[in-house]
Amino acid sequence: MSQYQAPLNDICFNLFDVWQLDKYWQQQPELAELIEADTAKAILEEAAKICEQQLAPFAGEADAVGAKLIDGKVVLPEHYHAAYQSLSEGGWTSLSGNTAYGGMGMPKALSMMVDEMLCSADIAFSLYPGLTAGACVALLQHADEQTKALYLPKMYSGEWSGTMCLTEAHAGSDLGIMRTAAKPLQDGSYQISGSKIFITAGEHDLTANIVHLVLAKLPDAPAGSRGISLFLVPKYIPDAQGEPGSRNNVTVGSIEHKMGINGSATCVLNFDAAKGYLIGEPHRGLACMFTMMNYERLSMGSQGLGAAERAYQNALSYAKERLQGRVTEKDANKAEPILGHADVRRMLLNIKAMNEAGRSFATWVASLLDKAKYDNCEVSAKRANLLTPIAKAFMTDQGFDACVSAQQVFGGHGYIKEWGMEQLVRDARIAQIYEGTNGIQAVDFMLRKVVADKGQTLFDLLNDIEHEVAASNLAIASQLGQYLLQLRAIVQSLITADVDAQSTNACDFLAAVSYVLYGYMWYKNLEAVETSGYSAAFKFSKQQTAGYYFQRILPKVAGLFALLSQDTAVLNTLSPEHF
Repeated sequence: MSQYQAPLNDICFNLFDVWQLDKYWQQQPELAELIEADTAKAILEEAAKICEQQLAPFAGEADAVGAKLIDGKVVLPEHYHAAYQSLSEGGWTSLSGNTAYGGMGMPKALSMMVDEMLCSADIAFSLYPGLTAGACVALLQHADEQTKALYLPKMYSGEWSGTMCLTEAHAGSDLGIMRTAAKPLQDGSYQISGSKIFITAGEHDLTANIVHLVLAKLPDAPAGSRGISLFLVPKYIPDAQGEPGSRNNVTVGSIEHKMGINGSATCVLNFDAAKGYLIGEPHRGLACMFTMMNYERLSMGSQGLGAAERAYQNALSYAKERLQGRVTEKDANKAEPILGHADVRRMLLNIKAMNEAGRSFATWVASLLDKAKYDNCEVSAKRANLLTPIAKAFMTDQGFDACVSAQQVFGGHGYIKEWGMEQLVRDARIAQIYEGTNGIQAVDFMLRKVVADKGQTLFDLLNDIEHEVAASNLAIASQLGQYLLQLRAIVQSLITADVDAQSTNACDFLAAVSYVLYGYMWYKNLEAVETSGYSAAFKFSKQQTAGYYFQRILPKVAGLFALLSQDTAVLNTLSPEHF
């Protein structure tokens, strides 16, 4: 059976040593009275207990039982209810929520670490509080005061949950062609009619009400994505006391039969003249929804990292215990642990190096969001926006690859359900697809994040990193500096290329930037571990894993640089009939 122990040491190392966020928190009037290092550690430890004791041991059971549609109602695995109640009572459903509406007001950097633990424990379960948190972000920024006062306290408390309803059967990423319609009513509300698919947590029995955020078009809507508006459509319409009242005309058509995350109710929802309320300005719904989408894309990174961390822990344990073959021992009757085999060590070190760099990267992006929020820092906001596609795409690609490699460590046992590895592979796969496929993320990164401002935000970031690295005495500093210079030249070349070449190179470009920035993460780890109070074993592990990254992983970027320098015309030489 798959086991999990929250990596609290490395989480705290990143928060308090690598990025020294406890010092930053104490400088912010909004945070100084709420949180310091000891409070953060206590929150993390309690969250870890729920993940380790109430979720992780039963993830296989949740996968086997799944979410079931019975007489129009969705029933979830039984243990989800107790775990969700513990999560709500402990305040984790409101961890980063606004204090004015009952949230705990904690920084994103802290809540993202809790997200990782929840995803390691059970990705399917994590989606229920995760979607609610995202919906709260959208409402907080775009709803009117009356709506926020009514809905946010109950969503923060965990009494009510939230969803995002975008996709239609004929309209996946091309939202401009959606057909869901909104008809204005005399009382200021709207009738919402249409069908949405792939709605995560669309129906379930965890909460007393579900708040759907639905994209739809008004009768006078302009064509395309500029004609989309955002509506709040509750499962139960609140009564005069703000409690769930009459049932709205929202029904479940079916639950999708999926490859993984079986405990997550992924629903077809039918809106039959359902009552809805406009959020934000008419025809500005996509911008409002993307507030939530960007939040969810960071959460996708947590899913990739969370799955990879659990996969690594179990593969490492197996490799230490599984006796097979002889590397140093010459006795034909005595086998050794497979950890001694070069290929097993290679796979485990690849996962370890990418996981630990990914955790540092996730903490960094979250801290930039915090600085954008609390300092109103435009530079931090731009950098967080720049790095979000990397958090979504690269972290989920690496997370899936890590799960496959960890499964390979088990050999034939990895293919057997009882060990839990094949579930991790299935569960992790979706993160590369939803909230905008990783190919879309790469094009967004290339065209909207880099080319749109002629690379200025990325160049400014590279400048700061280069200055920091140039002043360092660390052995890896000069090596990292050379990669930074090469990356700068590639960026210069691509921003002057034509759109076709930019789009064709987008995936390789995102990967190249990501590998170099992960190199910077390892630089930050080595810099911090020198003066940290951690054990000699912890320091040695960091130092050697950093060395592995720079010697065996980062050189891959040279191949990507070579690819990015090639002519892309060959991609378009075949016409459809030649494929």
